[in-house]
Amino acid sequence: MRPLIPTPLLLALALTTCGEGPPPILEKGAVLARQSWWDNRDWSWYQERIPFFESPDGAIDATYYYRWELVTKHLTYGSPETGYTFTEFIDRPFWSGAYGAISCPLGHQFYEVRWLKDRRIIEDFARYWFETPGAQPRSYSNWYGDAMWATYLVLGDTAFLRTVLPHMKAQYAGWLAEHWDPAHGMFRWDGMHDGMETNINSRQTGDEFAGAEGYRPTLNSYLYADALAISRAAAVLGDSARTEGYGARAATLKRRVQAELWDPKREFFFHQFAQDEQGGIKAKDLTYETGKHAGNPRGREEIGFVPWQFNLPDPGYEAAWKFLMDPAYFSAPFGPTTVERNDPQFYVSPRCCVWSGNSWPYATTQTLVAFANLLNNYQQSYVTKADYFRLLQTYTRTQRREGRPYIAEAADPFTGSWDGHNTFYHSEHYFHSGYVDLIITGLVGLRPRSDDTLEVNPLAPDDWPYFVLEDVFYRGRRVSVIWDRDGSRYERGAGLSLHVDGRRIAMAPALGRLKAKMPRARHPEPAQRMRNLAVNNGRGAYPWVTASYSAPEHPAFYAIDGNYWYHQSPPNRWTASGSGNQQDWLVLDFGVERPVETLKLYFLNDSTDVKPPARYEVQLWKDGAWVEVPDQRRSPAQPGGRRANLVAFRPITTSKLRVVLTHRPGKSSGLTEIEAWARVPLPLAPPTAPAHNIAYGAAASASFSAPGDSATEVNDLRIAFTYYSRNRWSALGSPHRRDWIQLDFGRRRPVRQVELYLWGDNVRVRAPRRFAVQVWDGTRWADVRVESQLPRTPTTWAVNTVRVEPVETEKLRVVFEHDLPAVSGVTELIVWDQIP
Repeated sequence: MRPLIPTPLLLALALTTCGEGPPPILEKGAVLARQSWWDNRDWSWYQERIPFFESPDGAIDATYYYRWELVTKHLTYGSPETGYTFTEFIDRPFWSGAYGAISCPLGHQFYEVRWLKDRRIIEDFARYWFETPGAQPRSYSNWYGDAMWATYLVLGDTAFLRTVLPHMKAQYAGWLAEHWDPAHGMFRWDGMHDGMETNINSRQTGDEFAGAEGYRPTLNSYLYADALAISRAAAVLGDSARTEGYGARAATLKRRVQAELWDPKREFFFHQFAQDEQGGIKAKDLTYETGKHAGNPRGREEIGFVPWQFNLPDPGYEAAWKFLMDPAYFSAPFGPTTVERNDPQFYVSPRCCVWSGNSWPYATTQTLVAFANLLNNYQQSYVTKADYFRLLQTYTRTQRREGRPYIAEAADPFTGSWDGHNTFYHSEHYFHSGYVDLIITGLVGLRPRSDDTLEVNPLAPDDWPYFVLEDVFYRGRRVSVIWDRDGSRYERGAGLSLHVDGRRIAMAPALGRLKAKMPRARHPEPAQRMRNLAVNNGRGAYPWVTASYSAPEHPAFYAIDGNYWYHQSPPNRWTASGSGNQQDWLVLDFGVERPVETLKLYFLNDSTDVKPPARYEVQLWKDGAWVEVPDQRRSPAQPGGRRANLVAFRPITTSKLRVVLTHRPGKSSGLTEIEAWARVPLPLAPPTAPAHNIAYGAAASASFSAPGDSATEVNDLRIAFTYYSRNRWSALGSPHRRDWIQLDFGRRRPVRQVELYLWGDNVRVRAPRRFAVQVWDGTRWADVRVESQLPRTPTTWAVNTVRVEPVETEKLRVVFEHDLPAVSGVTELIVWDQIP
């Protein structure tokens, strides 16, 4: 096979806009190889898509690259129509929107991914919130409009702004309709919908978890920023009326925040209650002005720094910052704390989710963004850039577990432990905060602007001998920022220098603010989009993937869910472990003829028995037989693990593809995702092949269903083993020793194989002691004759495959004998009319 250079999936748009590119400052492969903790070792992905960074602080460097790897774990391809989005949790909990995205962290997520050189990912994510059925753009407070403006500042492309401005306006209109209080001239909501549950204000109300509605520094700052972003975007696009209108809205809201939420005695911004609450709290009073803790001089929460995240306060409020680095207030070894430490309600919770003292990365990110804005845009003497760096180091140090980079929901601010906030298959590698943007705009100090001036103001320590930020795709140009005190490390001159497309445009002998005019870039027309036609996130019976053999705990559906990661726990993988075969195969069935021109195979490479295959074949279904796809060009030439293996070829049209894997001696093979890409217009032609999974579309019922767990979810082709997914049936609360789920096909259908995806939490819901597959013979239920069952013992978080002697029936049911006192649960039941 010939090496694949270039691949159609590489980002021609990003690469061609900036010319040939400068000679490298860093050897990127060597920089990546310095880190030993990688899960995703796809060096090509990073080299083509991210800015590279190096500094004397190895912990900061490691965390910077870890946070880019974290982005890949949450990158989700939802459907060919919607493209990419991002999840918050590594699973897709029941409160998430389509494909697992949640609006709470979208602002942080956009500030991170705006630095990708992959415009496709950025643009898909921007459109997702308003062009994808099931997206929930206001399920939590957020700063979508501001994030779109911030993304435009990096891209510098008015075409992007023109696309998203209608969404920015729709978002703001939604906030006005849902949460604007015209009598008080501010937005109101509760703390839980800020993503800040069980806080010191909610704990004074009748609902300690969510709290009562109030006027918060968070939501009102976010919507100040959103209004200002719309005003600025309208100005760029020549809409003077909206420029003035939204600018006036922002100015009015700014005045209200300063007038209502600032306490001059305590020198801080506070939550304001919207109505009277229990314990004597009065409407329109700030935290601790009335109620049980009336007159207490504390009550400061980390949200009091949020207004500076958006440069909202006028000069004169900077005294709030004297509390940040003081151990009597917010400073802690793994802080800052979300509430000042001597507050009467200060509490470090051992479990999620409490915002009364724990260190939350979401809030730490906000504070560090606000801190950088304060140092760049305000005159004050309360904190310094040395304080900024100390807090950044604290945040870096917090992102560790067992000696390697890691992040979960919240940490103990005194020990740094993530315990209790680290739920399995939920909180790992949590994408609810930022870090990359802090390095780029804060530590290195690249300050995005709306004009052609390149401005940097590094907050790095003055005693650092060097750092470099290389290959930033900024406003259509390749930008690098180099600090090399004596010029010996990078050999680009001594001091601080700015480079655009390989040419030095400014230099200074010392760290400090440095500006230079940057040549304006022309943004070319985007190429026709490639679409991944293999993904199925509940789209229907097709596309679907089957295998010659699947390890029960690693079923094939994982390979087409739009996510990829390589670690063994939590799993997102298909493997052939235990097959005993020299070869195994996967078949991707589209259900209709589809064009395909690139296949991507994300092979695993564990430390144990699962390795990349020794070799593999890619075949297409043609004239009733499997034939090799012609003219394949592969990268890498040999199968590689923990990375994408790209196979490109002249466009073909086929209804099915097959990948045949030859295992290494004594090993098995596996992958985390398979993608099939083509340039294809929308709408896609619907599948025409009959569904061989006859459970799909059948009428489902059960002898008993727990509240919220419906039998109708066992045949919707949405398979999710995780606790918070809530796409399942269970018998919780059943009075029976046995329960059943039943499928009515509406007519007699052949049955050859049953796949039962058992769900359990290992406490109240466990694998049944045994189960029986039965068919209706017209007068009674009869057990099927079983040819094989894998695994032999019913197992949760696994596919339990029962191959039966051929039989025809109108109805099928599975009868579970519960492992009392626990009961049984199922996330999916698939019934095949032939051996798949």
